Amino acid sequence: MILISLLNSCDFINHSQALGGLNSRYNDGQPALSGDGRWLALVSNRNGTSQILLYDLRGKQLVNVPGLNQNNVVLDSPSLSRTGRYLVYVSSIRGRPDIALYDRATRQAELLTQGYRSWVKNPQISPEGRYIVFETAKRGQWDVEVFDRGPLIELDIPDGASVVNP
Repeated sequence: MILISLLNSCDFINHSQALGGLNSRYNDGQPALSGDGRWLALVSNRNGTSQILLYDLRGKQLVNVPGLNQNNVVLDSPSLSRTGRYLVYVSSIRGRPDIALYDRATRQAELLTQGYRSWVKNPQISPEGRYIVFETAKRGQWDVEVFDRGPLIELDIPDGASVVNP
């Protein structure tokens, strides 16, 4: 009887809570915060593979990111733009890492370094989403490279803000 009451008083995390919140019984790590402080991207193994989850700190729940996580693709090193519209990360298919960009507005992901002849890691996106920096081993050592998405992209700026191209 005492054991049953002790077990009932313990704060166990059930499976549905673990999938919807932070600090689950799964391995969650590599957190990245959006510039406005609302969104948190993290790497988790909740579905048996490395995937990126997006957590709404205001709504206190995970949000769906269709088209981001795919079977047989390992994702890590997320970075978010100002309002979380753009997410850059490392996408490894068959062990080969590429820098990828996911646009939450269009729900599309694209590989930015596909065909690149070097190893890449640790991408970071600028607040407005135009520039992406990452480490590359192109010269036989780890160096930093800047990728400019160009002046014609739709910038990640708060609603009502004026646009000033960097």
